[in-house]
Order: sequence, then C-alpha cells, then structure tokens
Amino acid sequence: MEQKIHQGRNVKRFREMLGIKQESLAFDLGNEWNQKKISMLEQKDVIEVDLLDQISQALKIPVEAFQNFDEEKAVNFIANTFGDNSFNHGTINISPLDELKKLHEEKIALYER
Repeated sequence: MEQKIHQGRNVKRFREMLGIKQESLAFDLGNEWNQKKISMLEQKDVIEVDLLDQISQALKIPVEAFQNFDEEKAVNFIANTFGDNSFNHGTINISPLDELKKLHEEKIALYER
C-alpha cells in the first residue's frame, strides 16, 4: 500500500523548518491571503501547481519538494544512515608514536644548528 504525499503538510513542515509564520507566508503570497487561509491550505492533500509555484518562490524551496517529500521515508533514511555511524567513513589514523618521533627529530635538528 503506497502512502499518498500530503502536499499541505509538506508546506507546513518546510515553513516551520524555515521559522516562517503563517502570517508571513500570507503576506508574501499577496493581499488575498491571510493566516486562516494558509492554515486551511496546509490541511489540503493536493495543492494546485500554480499555487505551489507561488509558495515555492516565497519559501525559496523547489516545487518538487512539496510534491515528493515523504516524511516516513526521510525518517527511515536518517535512522538507517546516521544511527550506525555509517556516515563516518573518512577515518583518519594518526599514530602518536610517529608524531612524537618526528618532534624529537626536529628538536635534535634545532640543537645541532
């Protein structure tokens, strides 16, 4: 069973992540918008493409983000990627003994000047 993407909820999630209030988004969308209309918009499953484009420009987020973002998939990705340190593949190994030896040799070279 495929879960349907809720575009209104995605608008709300991205708006909240950016720290933008409904009133501010309404102001950016024009005079016919107010906080209540934004609240109602965020409850809609599907939003018209033209309106999504306006919201996209106001929030500076691609339209595709609202159309394709699946919260459950994002949570699974984060849980499976960052929970087991799999993002930390770039391990740097520095041998303290080698570093100490190098410092000692530099010190000797300075005394021999």
